[in-house]
Amino acid sequence: MITGEVKNKIDGIWNTFFSAGISSPLTVLEQMTYLFFIKLLDDSQIKKEANAKMFDVEVKDPVFKTGTWLNPETNKEVPYSNLRWGNFKNFDTTTMLSTVRNDVFVFIKNISSGKDSSFSRFMKDTIFMIPNERTLSKIVDGISDLDLTDKDSMGDVYEYILGKMAASGTNGQFRTPRHIIRMMIYMLKPTLKDVLCDPAMGSAGFIVEAAKYMSEHYHTDMLKKEHGEHYRNTMFYGFDTDTTMLRIGAMNMMLHGVDNPNIEWQDSLSDDNKDKAKYTKVFANPPFKGSLDHGSVEKSLLTVAKTKQTELLFISLFLRVLKLGGRCASIVPDGVLFGGNNAPLSVRKELIENQKLEAVISMPSGVFKPYAGVSTAILIFTKTNSGGTDKVWFYDMKADGYSLDDKRNEIPDNDIPDIIARFNNLEAETSRTRQDQSFFVPKAELVENDYDLSLNKYKKVDRVVVEFEKPEVIIARIKTLQSEIDKAITQYESLN
Repeated sequence: MITGEVKNKIDGIWNTFFSAGISSPLTVLEQMTYLFFIKLLDDSQIKKEANAKMFDVEVKDPVFKTGTWLNPETNKEVPYSNLRWGNFKNFDTTTMLSTVRNDVFVFIKNISSGKDSSFSRFMKDTIFMIPNERTLSKIVDGISDLDLTDKDSMGDVYEYILGKMAASGTNGQFRTPRHIIRMMIYMLKPTLKDVLCDPAMGSAGFIVEAAKYMSEHYHTDMLKKEHGEHYRNTMFYGFDTDTTMLRIGAMNMMLHGVDNPNIEWQDSLSDDNKDKAKYTKVFANPPFKGSLDHGSVEKSLLTVAKTKQTELLFISLFLRVLKLGGRCASIVPDGVLFGGNNAPLSVRKELIENQKLEAVISMPSGVFKPYAGVSTAILIFTKTNSGGTDKVWFYDMKADGYSLDDKRNEIPDNDIPDIIARFNNLEAETSRTRQDQSFFVPKAELVENDYDLSLNKYKKVDRVVVEFEKPEVIIARIKTLQSEIDKAITQYESLN
């Protein structure tokens, strides 16, 4: 858990950027990400060198070699030692700025092999934007003062920075609330045998939270070589069309101990995406807004529903990329649940008739404030291609632990622990009634209602008979009050 002292240090670094005229929060986050990567390269090699010295062997595949490196942009030889964080942080401010801007940034843009390639391959178009030596010196000192010695502290630091990015109110498209992500992960409970994917990953929140879940619940098992290799190299996949998000997401994964996540630039709905029956778990909050040309959409996605709505196309994609028996938890706008036209209806029918729809969790509209007030739900389903929906579990989430206004302050009311506990013990839910916060609806009733998945369609509200006073009684009371008012006015007038 990040402490108040660490938060103050990060806030100080953040404010240094703003004081230097770098006012875009996304730019601040990008520049901090680059500097974190530079420091991590040196920290990693320091550990390698210590281990090599202990066993009296050579460092294997060092990033910073002995001798000099030829800068391809200046054609000058640069000592590798000058490129290391632990050395250039002690340079005078003028030399530090020149070294970082002209040499270090060029160096990280040209790293293309080794365990760090998952992040470094997105560095080609990086731009150094710190404007002056005083600002760089303060930022380097600030980052050096952060404890980034273990993945838990590094991950906490970066997630706090991502939170500041979201709080700025810009680029909110990648900010799915962390507690909602965590709830979805805990409902599907990934294991070391899983292969997980988020086809619209943003800052990689879902796969990062899944990685944290794995390290917390399977810490001992991950010490086995095969499990550790799978965790670091073949368990996590994420795709996005924003290179900035790819860099941020790759760094986020690295800081959580996943050395080589499979994070790639890809339009998941296009012909470029060849994935089919590849993943066992999919977690996503796909984009809702906008539509696209049929021509840009991979043709197989249109077999479930001929539509331009991205939220529906992504559900079709999930069904294609999941293995048989694979499961998905995805956030969808309410329109998917009850939209009356052919496309939403076709998607709902597909999930209920040909797959196994397990749960619909209806969330309050304030969950995504202050960025949007859209009403959303979470769909959970299993790919079977042969049906299997017997009944669907509905939950009416009324509170998520935060106020549902723009401030989103913490409050005691929180349905999330109850949702997780009940979903993981559905056998005990059969006795619940439609007046309860959660209940089952049989498939036959869903079919009868044109596959409508809106909770209010099935929830029953207790109606209490209220007896009002007879009109003549109320009129008599009004006359009495009016008489008293008239009397008071007369008395007041007599004082003049």
